Amino acid sequence: MLCKLFGLPHIETAEDITNDTFLLAAETWGLKGVPENPAAWLYTVAKNKTKDYLKRDKIFSEKVSAGLKLQPPPPDEIDIDLSAANIQDSQLKMMFAICHPAIPPEARIGLSLRILCGFGIEEIAATFLTSKETINKRLFRAKEKLRTEKITIALPGEADIAQRLDDVLTTIYLLFNEGYYSTTQHQVMRKELCLEAMRLNYFLLENAATNTPAVNALMSLMCFHASRFEARTNDAGAYILYEEQDRNLWNDELISRGNYYLIESARGTALSKYHLEASIAYWHCTPTTVKNKWDNILQLYNQLLQLSYSPVTALNRTYALSKVSGKTTAIKEAEKLNLSGNHLYHSLLGYLYTGIDNAMALHHFTTALQLAKTSTDKNIISQYLHKIQSG
Repeated sequence: MLCKLFGLPHIETAEDITNDTFLLAAETWGLKGVPENPAAWLYTVAKNKTKDYLKRDKIFSEKVSAGLKLQPPPPDEIDIDLSAANIQDSQLKMMFAICHPAIPPEARIGLSLRILCGFGIEEIAATFLTSKETINKRLFRAKEKLRTEKITIALPGEADIAQRLDDVLTTIYLLFNEGYYSTTQHQVMRKELCLEAMRLNYFLLENAATNTPAVNALMSLMCFHASRFEARTNDAGAYILYEEQDRNLWNDELISRGNYYLIESARGTALSKYHLEASIAYWHCTPTTVKNKWDNILQLYNQLLQLSYSPVTALNRTYALSKVSGKTTAIKEAEKLNLSGNHLYHSLLGYLYTGIDNAMALHHFTTALQLAKTSTDKNIISQYLHKIQSG
């Protein structure tokens, strides 16, 4: 909302005021305790700090007052709308500004985490497994793009909104995936990233111009995945494989919400990758005993590969194939992919060869262990190796 007030050329000013507000909160709440309404407290402090800034800084006289010449309010009566509706509207418009085609995809996620989600530089650096200096440079270049391209904080026109919405959805999708399959060294999941992605997607659902079938499909996908949060890790934080998860820990309310949004996504004739991935997630949330479960998943993967091919999708499809046609058939399909530098590829082949040729299974799991980058992946692979070696 503050970015909307100052404009993108002065985005750092909005960030500074926000940071000062949270710093004051940390200092004050630590001494006096958390206020009854923390959000209202933060909004009030941010509003007062903004008023102080506008009154004393030359940007007010040179930039803001020039645009308010027809009805210049006295400095003490500057109206800053911090209502929930205006904040939500501002964040929606900011999403489209950040996800402008001129901004590189990796920078879009970084800007979203920084500006829309309030993440610190260290947190963003951990998300991308890189240094604070790299993130600072990446964000600086992205902000320069916002300035030089004269990108405004506004919803695109009707003719452009469909194309721009694709970029916004891609950013939200990548943000959720980073939380669901965390690439940080010591975390299996980062729920806060997933929840922020769902929050941003909800803004799209609340706006008539952006409440499209694809937006509903993406929300459905995220609800289905989020329903299994508590079952994906044990008390020690270690990853639990899908087939070993406790079904009683799945969140039935989120599954119901996923079903609702999946039905909503069926409006019209458009079919996106989010529709197909949400449908796959729907079947994953059904009991194993349901007839033709894996047949349906396999067919959906076939459609997904035709619509939007990716090596990871092809690997996942091969796992589904093993459930339908057996491991031997799946091995032949997997080896055609020849993704020799991918640890997931070798992990899958290790799993498929287990019980058929354990020597080959050990070879692939050992290779996967060498290629894996995160402690989570290494722990999972090591568990498989131990099972084969112990008998």
